[in-house]
Amino acid sequence: MWGPLANFLLKPLGHLRVLCVLVVLGTVCCAAQAQVAQLPAVQVQAQAWGDEPLAASQGHVAAEIVQARAWLRPADVLELVPGMVVTQHSGDGKANQYFLRGFNLDHGTDFATHINGVPVNMPTHAHGQGYSDLNFLIPELVQSIAYRKGPYDAASGDFSSAGSADIRYRQRLEAGLADVSVGANGYARTVLANSWALPSGRQLLVGLERMNNDGPWTVPEGMRKLNGVLTLSEGSASQGWSASLMSYQANWTATDQVPQRLIDAGMLEGKPFSRFDTLDPSSGGSTMRHSASAEWHHTHANTRDQISVYAMRYDLRLFSNFTYALDRPQQGDQFAQIDGRNVLGAQGSRTWSSAWGQGKAMLNTVGFQVRADDIAVGLYDSVSRRITSTVREDRVAQTLAGVYADNRMEWTPWLKTIAGLRVDQLSAQVRSLSNPLNAGSSQSALSSPKLSLIFGPWHNTEFFVNAGYGFHSNDARGTTVRVDPRDPLQAQAQVPALVKTLGHELGLKSHMVPTLQTVLTAWQLEMDSELLYKGDAGTTEAGRPSRRSGIEFNNQWSPNNWLAVSADLAWTQARYADGMANQRIPNAVEHVGQASLHLKNLGLWSASLQWRYIGRAPLNEAGNATRAEAQTVNLRASYRHSAKVMWYGDVFNLGNAKVSDIQYVYTSRFRGEGVATEGLHVHPAEPLTVRLGMRVNF
Repeated sequence: MWGPLANFLLKPLGHLRVLCVLVVLGTVCCAAQAQVAQLPAVQVQAQAWGDEPLAASQGHVAAEIVQARAWLRPADVLELVPGMVVTQHSGDGKANQYFLRGFNLDHGTDFATHINGVPVNMPTHAHGQGYSDLNFLIPELVQSIAYRKGPYDAASGDFSSAGSADIRYRQRLEAGLADVSVGANGYARTVLANSWALPSGRQLLVGLERMNNDGPWTVPEGMRKLNGVLTLSEGSASQGWSASLMSYQANWTATDQVPQRLIDAGMLEGKPFSRFDTLDPSSGGSTMRHSASAEWHHTHANTRDQISVYAMRYDLRLFSNFTYALDRPQQGDQFAQIDGRNVLGAQGSRTWSSAWGQGKAMLNTVGFQVRADDIAVGLYDSVSRRITSTVREDRVAQTLAGVYADNRMEWTPWLKTIAGLRVDQLSAQVRSLSNPLNAGSSQSALSSPKLSLIFGPWHNTEFFVNAGYGFHSNDARGTTVRVDPRDPLQAQAQVPALVKTLGHELGLKSHMVPTLQTVLTAWQLEMDSELLYKGDAGTTEAGRPSRRSGIEFNNQWSPNNWLAVSADLAWTQARYADGMANQRIPNAVEHVGQASLHLKNLGLWSASLQWRYIGRAPLNEAGNATRAEAQTVNLRASYRHSAKVMWYGDVFNLGNAKVSDIQYVYTSRFRGEGVATEGLHVHPAEPLTVRLGMRVNF
């Protein structure tokens, strides 16, 4: 089992070999210096060590950072993960578009997200595998965000090959809050939250959110969102429990991407047409998500036990039209995707510490995760949100169960290892209501070994070497399909239920300058097949194998108590790895840059400025069409009127840059256009937008 690990730990990383050599030389030099200087031994406490990162690309975001920034949309908080950018190609009630490490993650594929231990990603989803809708997130309640990149953590399972984020809400507030903000285009939002210490010693937290927004679109978005959370908790970080109820519902009208050729013409049927117009004013949708969850944790002596359970009801009705009148010139190409599901899940772990040798620390963890989805999912043709015909309709029952274990060993004061293994099994039963030929059952299992080496610290610098297998699941309907849902005479190839990925990473994390943290990472990720789900056609295909590699350079500088600066840069190369022609991966962003400046404790004033750069990316496999780069700047400024009242203003797209959130190349035709045309389609970023708010603590 460990033979392949030894091989790929030593495997060259292509154009990253120079950095690999530098990391190894740095390790050897620091080790030699440590021996010469005869530095004192570092005492490592096993329990504390268990909380330390296993890779340079792993990190933690505190609540203070979340609260300091301006957020156009809730999912934008994931941009606190270095190298990740979040955009939108449709209405704000739909899951966002995510980009990380050369992945167009679409609506969440290959990036796993949890809130309070409850998974956000949806497998076998009507619109996209791994669909991750974070519009129910309330940023004001976020306590922390723990993120990981790469498949190196044994506890991370499905959809986590590119990375994962564990978002935790607060269980108590220092004071209640009432936050009211307003802005142009019908924007209005209210957040009310408070916590109470009950006579029993328990804590009760309640949070409510209401938001309306029409956006800059010619057809008002009409976004109406209602959101709430209730948490009861008792105990401390060492032992205790909590239980939460969360409820969210929203409806909206969507302005999808439009042809660039139509924007350039500026006219449609004798009327002006702008980048904020739409070709189908009835697109949009409605969604709801209700969940109940509970967790219990207990620490005794050298052992810590954790267990959590959750139940969820989820519904989505989504109406989209991306090709306008290509296939149905008279009625239009609108289609409906409907998803309704019940989800049950549980996870648990036991961690215990011990010593071996001459007081060396060892930490062991074993755990399990299980999730069962009972899904009613369908794809339909529609006109103005009226369903006209069924493309496919299915009932799917699927269960993904995994067990894992890892061992953390301290070999010397400057060398630690983490060896992990997880085993997962996916079982699915597909009942096709539209075509029995596509019904059936499938089952698949795989193992994912992982290994990490941690060298140091020397001069407050640690070196990390990581390697590991991960995976993502495919849509269960693709594992039993036999014929094309739209053309039953056309055979359809089945896809594997679970697809392996293989990651390598070399990195360093340094606090050599006490006020500066620097992280440098070189990584590579190989995938047996790209996840390719054509939700608009109702098919899942096995994509081509791929290889991505890159370098990330992240810095955080806090020289005093009033200034914090961060700067993150990421370079990525993404290619198909099957040796065939046209190896570029569409929408694989090659360069990402982010920087922020946070001024605080300046008397009664505070301010935060964020810059984001999204580089060019190929828009087709030949690479002869490229998305334009985009830069935006956001600003938040706040004034503390009194101990309990704060005024603030948010400015999004400060320079009013006319850039796009997303760009695609495909074939479409709109009414009145004589022939179908392949070309660029864009969804603009929102223009300069100002919002003003007041927060009252009570």
